Amino acid sequence: MSISETALKNHEQIFPNRKSKLIETDPELIEVFDNFAFDEVLAYGNLDTSTRLMVILASTIACQALAEYKLMLSGALNVGVTPVQVKEIVYQAVPYVGMAKVYDFIHATNEILESRGVKLPLEGQTTTTPETRFEKGIALQKTLFGAEIIDKMYAEAPANQIHIQKYLSANCFGDYVIRNGLDVKTRELLTLSMLLSLGGCEPQLKGHIQANVNVGNDKQTMLSVVTQLLPYIGYPRTLNAIRCINEVVPE
Repeated sequence: MSISETALKNHEQIFPNRKSKLIETDPELIEVFDNFAFDEVLAYGNLDTSTRLMVILASTIACQALAEYKLMLSGALNVGVTPVQVKEIVYQAVPYVGMAKVYDFIHATNEILESRGVKLPLEGQTTTTPETRFEKGIALQKTLFGAEIIDKMYAEAPANQIHIQKYLSANCFGDYVIRNGLDVKTRELLTLSMLLSLGGCEPQLKGHIQANVNVGNDKQTMLSVVTQLLPYIGYPRTLNAIRCINEVVPE
């Protein structure tokens, strides 16, 4: 088996002194995967190590890859991703992936944090109250997507569907996305990661590609995210995401 020195070095940085059992049972697969994921892919893009691990965590939640999530969570904590940042990734997954799919990841996160001596619950990160969540949420929506787009969504919503627009403003953005613990640029990269990993969310993915641009995440950064997720989500969803990025940001 010939794993490159670069792959071994990058793997050791994230998972010090840890060797997969698959090295013994599936050596050819591990050689191919590690050389690709920890050498070839890591050579592309402009993401720092912490951001790369955070978008992978977001992606694994969306993919329902619990075992991989737990492995990558340990790696993320090893390279300096904080417990608060980890919790905010999991919390932000609730409105985009759904509590039914996030539930097991909440418990897995708590178990790993507590095993490392982290006392729970962590300090609260909410920035809204029941009285301000809608106002602050819709203000954030307008910052991300543009006031004209949000106003149009409200104006064109049928009477029997306007409640969904209000939920988006107050719940999705007012309860979750506006929280402290992560800056808005990172949160948009996380949302991008979740949506492209879910698949079938191309209209919403395109909206958040534009939101990423609006908050300062350029095309190169988004392509870097997609590339770093490729080993974990596969080529079809990667190619779909790149197509969406090219449609929203041609140059």
